[in-house]
Amino acid sequence: MSSMKWITRERAKVDRIACPWLIKKFVDHTAEFFFAPAGEVMAKSKELGATPFDVEGAELMHFKMKNEERVSFDAIIEKYKISDPAALELAKIVRGADAKITNPPAESAGLIAAAAGFREIANDDFDNLRLQFPLYDALYAFCQLKVKKRQMQ
Repeated sequence: MSSMKWITRERAKVDRIACPWLIKKFVDHTAEFFFAPAGEVMAKSKELGATPFDVEGAELMHFKMKNEERVSFDAIIEKYKISDPAALELAKIVRGADAKITNPPAESAGLIAAAAGFREIANDDFDNLRLQFPLYDALYAFCQLKVKKRQMQ
């Protein structure tokens, strides 16, 4: 089976790094990612046969649920029926960092800061993915601990 191809806007920060991490972890571990200027993503997606995400006009985009904004990370969780409790916990952190929601988790502020810093030190979007994936691995492990602790109560 060949790798799925995905494309989003360049200069990724929170959701556009979180989504590739989620895709590689739960949807297709061999997925390929492409980045393009915002105005070119939809045309390039057709050219490359890639699924666009987190860009105007894409299926996998921010949406409203119960009067609160959800992010592309949430859209991928829904479309691919990801039910892993730690991934759902991580979604709250990503949502709090990338959308205007009431009472975002405390970790969301740190994710915003880390994402902005990584974007500044990365050579390009691919380097940014490489640098930030360990951060998402660590946040996911943190969320696993949080879920486990809740289950033990």
